[in-house]
Amino acid sequence: MGSVGGVLYTGVTNNLPRRVAEHKSGEIPGFTGRYRVHRLLYCEEFVSIRDAIEQEKRIKSWTRAKRLALIRTMNPKFRDLSEESRD
Repeated sequence: MGSVGGVLYTGVTNNLPRRVAEHKSGEIPGFTGRYRVHRLLYCEEFVSIRDAIEQEKRIKSWTRAKRLALIRTMNPKFRDLSEESRD
């Protein structure tokens, strides 16, 4: 997820629509609320929670440039994917 100002956040959930809604509504205190991280920029789906957590840790260890390059593979214009899925 990301903010309009460019702050990035990586996380894991078992219910993406619910989690995105929580971020957008401000229900999640802390980092994402403080930096207004409300836009879904990239997502991956995994069958195994272990695989998802491993990928989350991997992405969090990357440089910002590498994370931005990953987002561009799916979303080159950095659109809010949660808004597009509503159409």
